[in-house]
Amino acid sequence: MAKRQYDLLFKLLLIGDSGVGKTCILYRFSDDAFNSTFISTIGIDFKIKTIELRGKKIKLQIWDTAGQERFHTITTSYYRGAMGIMMVYDITNTRSFENISKWLRYINEHASEDVIKVLLGNKCDMSDRRVISKERGEQIAIDHSIRFLETSAKANINIEKAFYELAEAILDKVYFIYLNFI
Repeated sequence: MAKRQYDLLFKLLLIGDSGVGKTCILYRFSDDAFNSTFISTIGIDFKIKTIELRGKKIKLQIWDTAGQERFHTITTSYYRGAMGIMMVYDITNTRSFENISKWLRYINEHASEDVIKVLLGNKCDMSDRRVISKERGEQIAIDHSIRFLETSAKANINIEKAFYELAEAILDKVYFIYLNFI
């Protein structure tokens, strides 16, 4: 029997409106690549990346969901079993920010109660086109007791940090559960 190449497996989900940069965030993190050509995700896609945290090899299974409403019934089934969810909005798109409340509702309806959430304000390299202040993103995060970062897949700003912070929070939760049940 083959030896497992990792110690823990974390299922993560990227959600948010179409065009906010979920796929670009995923590819920047998994392959250190960026493609400026917009191609809408049809249904769902995923990538795997193994990282090391606290001496443990953690396999991240990262699911990239389609943002369009017509794929909603397909994508919400992937919320189950997710240990971490990244909600992404575009700092140059007011509607994508306003829809964060919708994405939070979907999480409450379809994900486990204790799923770790992080809010990402993407495209922070486009400050000349910014319509959502960093403070507004921070306030939503505070209101919902979730983490917040501004990111740019294009300029590779806070992409790795976002995934590592989410994985770290999940690892803390896993250790807490483990220590309370031994």
